[in-house]
Amino acid sequence: MAKPKSIETLLAQAGARRDPHTGALSTPIYQTASFAHAELGLSTGYDYSRTSNPTRHALEEALTEAEGGARACAFASGLAAIDALLRLFQPGDRLIVTEDLYGGTFRLFEQCARPFGLEAIYVDTSDTDAVRHAFAQCGAKGLFVESPTNPLLKVADLPALAELARKHNAVFIVDNTFLTPFLQKPLALGAHLTTYSATKYLAGHNDVVAGAVVAATPELGEKIAFYQNAVGGILGPMDCWLTLRGLKTLPLRLQRQQDNALRIAQWLNEHPRVPRVYYPGLSAHPGHHILLRDGIGFGGMIAFEVDEPARVPAILKNVQTFLFAESLGGVESLITYPLVQTHADMDAALLQRLNINDRLLRLSVGIEHVDDLIADLESLL
Repeated sequence: MAKPKSIETLLAQAGARRDPHTGALSTPIYQTASFAHAELGLSTGYDYSRTSNPTRHALEEALTEAEGGARACAFASGLAAIDALLRLFQPGDRLIVTEDLYGGTFRLFEQCARPFGLEAIYVDTSDTDAVRHAFAQCGAKGLFVESPTNPLLKVADLPALAELARKHNAVFIVDNTFLTPFLQKPLALGAHLTTYSATKYLAGHNDVVAGAVVAATPELGEKIAFYQNAVGGILGPMDCWLTLRGLKTLPLRLQRQQDNALRIAQWLNEHPRVPRVYYPGLSAHPGHHILLRDGIGFGGMIAFEVDEPARVPAILKNVQTFLFAESLGGVESLITYPLVQTHADMDAALLQRLNINDRLLRLSVGIEHVDDLIADLESLL
């Protein structure tokens, strides 16, 4: 039996060998809505591109293999992917949800799902005992976890949470956007489903908006594919091709990004005007040992606080190498102000409790030379 291929090899050759007629190394972009049939009852396997498209199929197969799952579905955005996941539940169901999650996901839970009868119970999911207590109190049907979280980079013990979800017969969903299947495989750690904003590290070049779900079992994959087709939040062929192209360099990009991030986090950690740094690659981070055990890296995201809120506007205005922009995961380094950008939909009391304050900045570290990135921060601090 042939040895299983490493994820680096799988991704480098993602989409190859799919066009035997021409031998094209790159998956063709099937920019078509419909497919012709030879005769009644005889189909090529493709009928209409909302249901299935060869370019999207190539991307979904690559994601399935990378994650070690049973089936993947590609969506028009990360939030479209999460919306499909929420359709697995019924009005009246409760879900335990990471409390300091991405603001867009919070908005989806509160302003879209809650009016239809789904209730999110927000918990610090890096605290396994808190999740255990929440299950005992609310009888949740699902557990939705970001790990590491956005923006505070809290790390959950996924195997422990998977055991709790099994005990309570709950669907365990992990948003693995920050680490990707290259650094952490939640399905192997007990999750039922993983979800991604593929806009970020998977596509990796800030040129496409995309989302993905990968299911651990064929049954769950079939359900997600049903909602993908029935609701129609699909990823178009060109965006599928761009995401597939991005996957090919994911290990190279992410390795450089996290090498840079560790250097920057260590530098920030020693800076007198930076009282707090959040990065799981630092040995003092509470989740450091968990990622050492369950993954192979710590990612390229950093959050840190400056000593005075008054510094923030000047920092954001005068960055030279970093770009002041939302989003993350691309080859360019970005700096973001979560309080008024990514988490503006959370109320002030919740933001204060979570410590998402007016001194907090978030870095998405790219692939530039690390000395240039540190020099930019040094000139601003």
